[in-house]
Amino acid sequence: MIGRSSGLPGPLQSAIERGMHAIEEAALLDKVARPLSEAVHAVGEKQARIADLLHGVPVGHPLHPALVLVPVGTWTSAAVLDLVPRTGPAVPVLIATGIASAAPAAAAGLVDWAELHPQQQRVGLVHAVANTAGLALYAASLAARLRGRRAAGRALSYAGFGAVMAGGFLGGHLSYRQAAGANHVEDVPHLVTPGWHDLCAIDDLPDGRPVRRLVGEAPVVAVRRGKSIDVLADKCSHLSGPLHEGRVHDVDGEACITCPWHGSTFRLDDGDVVAGPATAPQPSFDVRVEAGRVQVRLPGAG
Repeated sequence: MIGRSSGLPGPLQSAIERGMHAIEEAALLDKVARPLSEAVHAVGEKQARIADLLHGVPVGHPLHPALVLVPVGTWTSAAVLDLVPRTGPAVPVLIATGIASAAPAAAAGLVDWAELHPQQQRVGLVHAVANTAGLALYAASLAARLRGRRAAGRALSYAGFGAVMAGGFLGGHLSYRQAAGANHVEDVPHLVTPGWHDLCAIDDLPDGRPVRRLVGEAPVVAVRRGKSIDVLADKCSHLSGPLHEGRVHDVDGEACITCPWHGSTFRLDDGDVVAGPATAPQPSFDVRVEAGRVQVRLPGAG
């Protein structure tokens, strides 16, 4: 049997894991995170369309990772060119471009961060502090270069690059270990077998109230409205919130359900996102009634 190896010395790996766990459990950070997230919510409620744009709802994918490519890419290029003689104004231009593009990337990250769980918010807060320190160091580097202090500018740039890489590591932990920004219903088509499944008797579905049921191993939410029955995956695609505990209501004349955790809203007839922070739609089941029994089928299952 081949043992698992991380490629890191044992003490270093243990120290990193302990450090990340300490950040996740650092409740002291909540004194900053809580009021900041409340302030972001207050602005987002007034500017819902802008908040949805920053979440990435129109493109069906979180916007923050794409926007981050610009500052990280330009600053990485600047770090390489700083090692090349006679590059002229290329490095200051790259640094300035990174500084200018950091604001929209940070705004998208901020609205996403405000909708996370406390442990995720703590890591995200330290991630933001590291990136802010990197931004400040790059701004100082640009100022030094414009004054002709190239050596100081290079030193400040590399310090900024180190801070941004630390922030990137924390962002990777947030995304991949803590699953922030991931589609939490991606597994549903793999849990449901193809074909029709018996769900329940139609009389077991109260009118207008969401009900949780199981299709194999996959929890679903069923909503009966008169003769119409809609069935979606129950776990919210944002952070697995229970949609069956949410509110059924109309949005612009269309029946929708809103997650009780973070307010993501989905159309009942097809699962599409109406309002974020979710960007991925809910898997939507075909429905039929046979002999008083509700049967469902998930397109693309298996």
